[in-house]
Amino acid sequence: MQKNALYILLADDDEDDRLFFKDAFEEIKIQTNVDFVHDGMQLMDHLNNPDNKLPDILFLDLNMPKKTGKECLVEIKKTDRLKDIIIAIYSTSSSEEDIEDTFIQGANIYIKKPSDFNTLKKIINEVVTVNWHYHTSGLNRDNFLLRLK
Repeated sequence: MQKNALYILLADDDEDDRLFFKDAFEEIKIQTNVDFVHDGMQLMDHLNNPDNKLPDILFLDLNMPKKTGKECLVEIKKTDRLKDIIIAIYSTSSSEEDIEDTFIQGANIYIKKPSDFNTLKKIINEVVTVNWHYHTSGLNRDNFLLRLK
């Protein structure tokens, strides 16, 4: 891993989405190391392994096999070692219930997966350049859902 690079972890079972995400990170001008896990069980095994570095930002899909993103979110926020990880929900769902539930459960931001590459690059750039300490101190429902103008 590169020193001073942001460590990004994406939990997503869709291989096309993972490739799209990886390509977008390769094109933005921020030093990152990007890793992937394919389901919720693999995510929790990765996070709970003390030998693994914790991600600076976790992009978490909600609809995964074995353990859903919501189940992982609840488990992460209840675990002292993990509770401060920045979590960006990254989902195809735009359900008000999913947005509300993940906000209440402690996610930092909710992103509806974009269908085009340039929008994905803008979203990623926005998320990785946010000063999360400042942003989360004033977190409210209005700035939880990421909407690009």
